Amino acid sequence: MPLIHVHTTATPESEVTKRLLKRLSTVLAEVTGKPEKWVMTRLAPAAPMTFGGSDAPTAYVEAKSLGGFDPTQSEQLSERVCAALEEELGLAKDRVYIEMSDAPRHLWGWNGGTFA
Repeated sequence: MPLIHVHTTATPESEVTKRLLKRLSTVLAEVTGKPEKWVMTRLAPAAPMTFGGSDAPTAYVEAKSLGGFDPTQSEQLSERVCAALEEELGLAKDRVYIEMSDAPRHLWGWNGGTFA
């Protein structure tokens, strides 16, 4: 059930959005070691945001996974997500925050039930 949700000031074209979401899906599956069929990606473009008091292009990323992320996975995810956002949206790596969290199994629903 890994999830990655990108909030950004960028307003990418449709093809860039599709390419970015697919790329992030692959990255999250590879980093977590979970099948991509369970990965969800979401992009919230044109979000009004500031970072460091500036309205220059930026992004806030939420990444969740059952079992969370160990330190190696966190480093890999940060590196690869920042690279994808820089290459696909032109966002500077120092203008991106990434919050990674564990989703408790009983608090994540799917198909009328939970993963508990």
